[in-house]
Amino acid sequence: MYCIKCGSRIPDDAVFCPKCGARQQPSDGSRDEKKPNGSILAAPSVQELKCPGCGAPLKPQFGEMIVTCEYCGATVSLASEGWKNISRHTMLPLVLQTKEQISEDLKRKMDRGILRRHLEEESTLETLNLGYIPYWIVPVSARTSYTAVDVGAEIGTLAVTAAVMGLAGGAMGAPSRRGGLGVGLLEGTMIGGMVGGGFGGNQNIRAYTLNENYNYPVVGVKSLSLYQPRNYAFDLSKRIDFDPKSIPSGIKVLNGDVGEESAMHIAKTNVEQIQVEKVHHQHHMVRSINSQIDVADPEVLHAPIWFAKFIHNKKEIVLVVDASSGGVINSIGIH
Repeated sequence: MYCIKCGSRIPDDAVFCPKCGARQQPSDGSRDEKKPNGSILAAPSVQELKCPGCGAPLKPQFGEMIVTCEYCGATVSLASEGWKNISRHTMLPLVLQTKEQISEDLKRKMDRGILRRHLEEESTLETLNLGYIPYWIVPVSARTSYTAVDVGAEIGTLAVTAAVMGLAGGAMGAPSRRGGLGVGLLEGTMIGGMVGGGFGGNQNIRAYTLNENYNYPVVGVKSLSLYQPRNYAFDLSKRIDFDPKSIPSGIKVLNGDVGEESAMHIAKTNVEQIQVEKVHHQHHMVRSINSQIDVADPEVLHAPIWFAKFIHNKKEIVLVVDASSGGVINSIGIH
């Protein structure tokens, strides 16, 4: 068949023209049928497969596990059973588009926001690069059960104990040879019980739960794993369907080499660590903790990212900035 817009010869089952990107009208007038998410398109070992969106040839490079069609934006990923279609592929709009915009934004962040004043003035900008980076957005449900000492109750118990001990010591204690009060039998019993039970006796241990849901981002490029988001969340309310034609020319759109299974494992591990950190932030005397982490099928998000490298006192500082919201995803080298 031929493209209805530019006339180029295209595959018979193409939905988009590989040359001009125009959407094709089905010959029978029926609606286009997209392959469901997770359907196997080709064996893992193939060197070329058809784009599930437009039929254009996709040629994964060695090591790539996320491949996006440059014509229609359809995405496939490599799993253990083969190449799979990813039906949910979105992108964030590019807001900080120019080097002038990001430079001014970085100046404000470094000079007033990121840790101390005049850092930008004392640093030299080495490189400034922009690209659309693939992230796996993994839905994670975390339920953490833990026990911890009720500090308020514990302090109250100690205060009462101290008062009773003072009275008991005065009533029952005998003067010591050193001029102070001796320790009576009742007082000694109380001290022994306090020391034996320790601060946080079983009577003041409480059970708590911490339930959280995350859309956890996992960077889809292994060479960028150093810049893996930790507690950063993209503003997914702003995401739109991926459209390669909306990306300004000259901005590179990266494929990925982190597979879906690996991304789900990374998200599960990191969220479990985040839950533990939240628990210890709320309670300093945690006795036991147990988390149940469930993950669901992820989607692919291409986010516009600025990478800025500065030299400060002969040391490198790297800032990774979300070019859609302006948020700082990582700051490497700032202490």
